Amino acid sequence: MTKFIFDLDGTVTKQETLPIISNYFNIQEEIDELTTETVKGNIPFIESFIRRVYLLGKLPINQVAELLEKVELYPKVVKFIKEHKEDCIIATGNLECWVEKLAKKIGCCCYCSDGIIENNKVVKLTRILKKENLVERYKNEGHKVVFIGDGNNDAEAMRFTDVSIASGLTHMPANSVLSIADYVVFKEEALCRQLNQLL
Repeated sequence: MTKFIFDLDGTVTKQETLPIISNYFNIQEEIDELTTETVKGNIPFIESFIRRVYLLGKLPINQVAELLEKVELYPKVVKFIKEHKEDCIIATGNLECWVEKLAKKIGCCCYCSDGIIENNKVVKLTRILKKENLVERYKNEGHKVVFIGDGNNDAEAMRFTDVSIASGLTHMPANSVLSIADYVVFKEEALCRQLNQLL
């Protein structure tokens, strides 16, 4: 059985979610700089994520969740996921409390990072999702694993998959991803065609 693990931001969504939050709440300068440097691979994802959560954790969770629920998705990618929802997984470093409503729209299992919530705010990170652990889990269960991602934080997971696809739907994939990907796609139709071939 083949399992398809999708990064969320820029792969299933048409935009990166953290900049959407920061723009809405007018803290975009710090977040944009962190996001850019992280995508380039200049700041390790975990360090960057901790710093971003520190900034964004002060924002009301319910407002963030409602904002992200409206993020535009790639319709053909979501259609593929819905048609094969038992074999598709979303893997995102984002906090579950932020993306829960968005994930429900996509309609498959979603693994996220977790935090302690008090008074509608994130006060502490408790777990940062390591996407490579998901890959290892499904491979240990005997599945062939296909990983679709674009960011530096996807590279380690993609290194261990059976098939890795660098997604350039939203922006150019990170160099670390391009260097190990089995396939590189820049159009939604091309990605879906590739996914169907790997079923």
